[in-house]
Formats: sequence, C-alpha cells, structure tokens
Amino acid sequence: MSSSDYLSRVQATSDPAIRVAGLGKTYRLGAFGERPSTAAAAAIQWVRSTGKQKYTLFDALDDVSFEVPQGEALGIVGRNGAGKSTLLKILTRVTAPSRGRIELNGRVGSLLEVGTGFHPELTGKENIYLNGAILGMTRKEINRRYDEIVAFSGIEKFLATPVKRYSSGMYVRLAFSVAAHLDTEILAIDEVLAVGDAEFQRRSIQKMREAAAGGRTVLYVSHQLQTVQALCTSAVLLDRGTLTYSGSVEGTLQAYRDSFESFAAAQSDPAKRPGSGDLRLSSVRMDDEFVKSSQDLVVEFEAPPSKHLVGTYFVSMHVNNDQGTVIAQCDSRLVGRWFDPEQHQKGRLVVRDLWLKPGRYTVDVYACQSGVLDAWEGAWQFEVLPDLPYPEFTESSGTDKGVVFADFDYEGA
Repeated sequence: MSSSDYLSRVQATSDPAIRVAGLGKTYRLGAFGERPSTAAAAAIQWVRSTGKQKYTLFDALDDVSFEVPQGEALGIVGRNGAGKSTLLKILTRVTAPSRGRIELNGRVGSLLEVGTGFHPELTGKENIYLNGAILGMTRKEINRRYDEIVAFSGIEKFLATPVKRYSSGMYVRLAFSVAAHLDTEILAIDEVLAVGDAEFQRRSIQKMREAAAGGRTVLYVSHQLQTVQALCTSAVLLDRGTLTYSGSVEGTLQAYRDSFESFAAAQSDPAKRPGSGDLRLSSVRMDDEFVKSSQDLVVEFEAPPSKHLVGTYFVSMHVNNDQGTVIAQCDSRLVGRWFDPEQHQKGRLVVRDLWLKPGRYTVDVYACQSGVLDAWEGAWQFEVLPDLPYPEFTESSGTDKGVVFADFDYEGA
C-alpha cells in the first residue's frame, strides 16, 4: 500500500487509530508456589486451602485512558515496572486486559522483543511470509514488499538459514524490517533499537518517521528519551501502572524528570524494589549533592549480610543523565571485585576523569549474582555545577554538543 493510500484513509475518517478507556491489567502473585500437574493434586491443594485461594493482586495497569489520532507517532515513557511493555502487549493482542475497552482502527504490526513472532525452525524467508500471513497479508502483498524487506534488513546471505541460528542483532534487523514494511496501519515497537549498530538505529528511526508521515500510527516504548524526542510527535507517561501525563513530547519528558522525587522515595523501601530479595542494599550515598565537572565521583554503598545467598555477588552502578541515558556503567566484575554475602559490606565506587556536563544526574545500583538480587534505581541524585573544566572561556557553541566534556588538547605537528 502506498503512502497516498494511507493518507486517503486518514482523510476519509475522523476516528482515532487507537482509543483506550479504563484499561486495567491485574496479575495474581504467589498462589501456592508451583501449579499442580494433575487433577488429584489440584483437588488436594484445594481441600487443604479450605477452598480459599491465597494470592496477592498486582495491578500492572489501572484505569488507563487515551486516544491516538491516525498518523501520530506516540512515545510511551516511564521507568522500569511502569507498565509500558504490558500496555503495548495488550494493544497488540499478545495478552488480554483484565478490564477496560480498546478500539483499534487497522491492523497492527509489532516488534515487542527479540524472538517474538518468528518460528525458530523456519528460515528467514519463511518467517517473512509467516509474519505477513499472521498480519492478514496475502502472498501477493508480501511479494510486493519482499525485496524492500530484504534490502533493509541487510542479511540477504542468511535468508535460507533457520532463524534459531541468528544472532540477536540479525534477528532484530529482520523482525524490524518485516514489521516496518508490511502494510499495517499501526506499528508498535518496544525498545528494540538498542540492539544493532548506530547506522541501523539511525535508519530504523528514519523508517518509523516515514511510516508516520505516510499515515501509519506508530507506538514507541523506550527508556532512551532522546530517541523519543527524535521520533515522536506526542507522548504519554506511565508511573506504576497509571497514566500520569499525556500531551507533547517535551511536556511528557518534563513530567518524567519531575516525577523523580516520588519514584526515589518509593524505591527507598526495599520491599518495593525489583530483584529476588535474597540480598538488599541498605544505603547508597555521596558526600555532596553538588559536584564539579572534573571532580571524581564517589558513591558509597552498604549491604547487610545475607542468610539466603551462596557464593559471592557483584555490584553494578549506572550514572544517568536527566534524559534517561546511561552515561557510565561501572560493573565491579570489570575490576575483579566480588563481595561476600556472609559479611557486612561497606564499599564505594570511585569514577575518575568522567567530565559530566552541568545538569541533574541519577545513580542506579544493582546487586547481582546469576540474576538480579536488588535493583535500586534512583538510589541517589546529584547535580553538576555549571563551571567549565577548561582553562579558556568561549561561547556556548564550543560546548553544546556531546554527552560529556572531553579531556583533550591540541598539539602542533
């Protein structure tokens, strides 16, 4: 279908592409541990419980309502656990809502995560046709777009290979290419552009822009706020399952930044943080909330002993800017440092020669073993003062590019 066909559809109807009203998704957590495998076991379990199920209810989404006009590129923003991926899975019919109403005007093409929608035993070529058929395309429609799909993916040499042998990058290239080129009115993408090189990311963003300009509706979930700025024309903010803001991209991103205080307060309670809980960090702090750009960053942390953990664990700290971009990942494994869970740990991270630009920054701290034990996002917040670490002063055009200041010099030949 050509761009003019999409535009004519948009002009022919005033109905929004997506209408969501009172949407909610509730999960049952902790019901008896393992599910019984036989009818007899289930009956015994029911008798022992006196017929009363013991579980906790968790609202991944609650009373979410919004509309998306035709041809809009909507960014869905929020921190981990906000409900972004759950919302997208409901909109793409991967999972059913517990309550509420959804109206979709058009077919939905989606790329939710690596591995979704492809059959591992089929080749790349066979999966292109399988995906098209699932989306309701005829073989003729798929044939018309086949060459474009292959060319964009850049993996022509591997189309006869079963996709189970693909790398994650190859998988995403092909999956994105299929989703972006087939004739669906709605395109839903969930944080996949982090996989692949910078050139592929650039071309993917451009392709989604073209899709929206051609009349398709684009839904895009991302932690990378600068990508939302580059792609989207409007955005919504989710916070712990509720919709807290809907409007312009800039307004949504400002609401995201403003929400840090309440988010950090909630995360200070270990019971509300993600992770297995076999070990929980008790303290994360810096000596000062204000630092100079060229100053070393020193983050102290404490963790009590754990009776549930066998073997050492490692700590990984992330320094993020106010756009949600991870500026530095400092993983203790890289410097050969592991921690004994039988001992009270009081350690510190020292980051040298990271010349941060003026602004607000946050620190996320993760304690991990084979999986995540504790994920303390927003554990600390600090501000870099607006003083340049260079010997000379110049106009703003000399420093406004880049994510950090560079420690550099020019030398004669």
